[in-house]
Amino acid sequence: MRLCGAAAVLLWAGCGRYSDFFLPPPSGAARDVKPEFKVDPKPVMEPAPGWESADVLNPSVVWHGGKLVNVYSAYDGKAWHTGIAESVDGLRWEGRKLVLSPPDGGYIAANGTALSRGGELLYWYQAGSPPRIELARDWKKNPEPVLNTGPRGSWDERGVADPYVIEAGGQLYMFYLGQNRARQQRLGLARSTDGVTWTKLRSNPILEIGEEGAFDENGLGEPAVWESDGRWWMLYTGRDRHENRRLGLAFSRDGAHWQRYSEQAVFSGQEPWNSRVVCDPTLLPRDGILRMWFGGGDVPHPAENIHGRIGYAELKMVPAQ
Repeated sequence: MRLCGAAAVLLWAGCGRYSDFFLPPPSGAARDVKPEFKVDPKPVMEPAPGWESADVLNPSVVWHGGKLVNVYSAYDGKAWHTGIAESVDGLRWEGRKLVLSPPDGGYIAANGTALSRGGELLYWYQAGSPPRIELARDWKKNPEPVLNTGPRGSWDERGVADPYVIEAGGQLYMFYLGQNRARQQRLGLARSTDGVTWTKLRSNPILEIGEEGAFDENGLGEPAVWESDGRWWMLYTGRDRHENRRLGLAFSRDGAHWQRYSEQAVFSGQEPWNSRVVCDPTLLPRDGILRMWFGGGDVPHPAENIHGRIGYAELKMVPAQ
C-alpha cells in the first residue's frame, strides 16, 4: 500500500485495455466454512544492516527450481528495494540478496508478486511516480510498465500497486490496488495471457472501502487470492482511520464480484512486533492447509518505518458451526 510517492498532478494516464470477463468457475460445491489461523509468535525474517535496515515486508513465496523462494520488499530509510531469499521449510530464510532497486533518487522498485511459470521466475512490482506496475523475468526488466494508471477521473488514475497474480484456466489474473485523485485506495482486477499485455476489468473496482468505523474504512490493498470450497477467496489489507492495518476476508463465485465474509474474520496481530500492522499476505497450499507469510509492524503507518518484519501462519477453512 506504499503509494506515498504519487504525484500531485496526473503524469501518467491513457485509455488502456478494458473488457468484461470472469475467473473460471471454482471447483466443487460451495460449503459453509470459516477461517482458522495458526500463527507463529515470532517473525521468520527481520531487518538487517544495509539495504534492508528499516523494514522487511511484502513477502511473495513460491516454489521455484525445487525450493521455496521468497521475493520480498526492504526499506533502507530512503527507498524500497526487492530482495530474494531461499528456504527448505519456509521458516528459516538464507542467502538474502538484493535483486532490484529504484533508479537514483527513486522511491520504489518493490511491493510485488512472484510466479514460477515455464521455468522462469516472473515478478510484477510497483515502480515510478505515479506508481505503475512493471515486470522482471529472471530479473531482466521489461522495457515498459505492464499496467498503467487509468484515464482522468477513473478510480485508479493516480496509481496502481500491490499486484497479486494467479494462474487459472490458462490465463493470468492480477488483483491490484488503484488510487484515485482523492487518494482513496480500492481493489481491481486485470487479465493477461503472457503477463505483459493486461486487460482491466471494465467494472472495476471489485471491492470498495469499508463503512465508517470499519477496520478498512480508510483504504484497501495487498490482496491474496485462492480457490477453496467452491469459491474464490481473498485476504486483503484494510486500513482504519488511525492507520492500523489488519487482514480481512472476502469471497466470490466469479472473481469479479466480491462480498466481505464477516467482521469476525478480521485477522489482527497478537504479538508486540505485529501489534499495529498485519499486511502483505502471500499463500501456498499444502495438504489442505494454506501456508501464509505476511508483514507485521508495531507502528501505525500506511507505508514505512513500522519496524517491519515477516511472519508465518497457517490458514485452514473449517466447517462453520
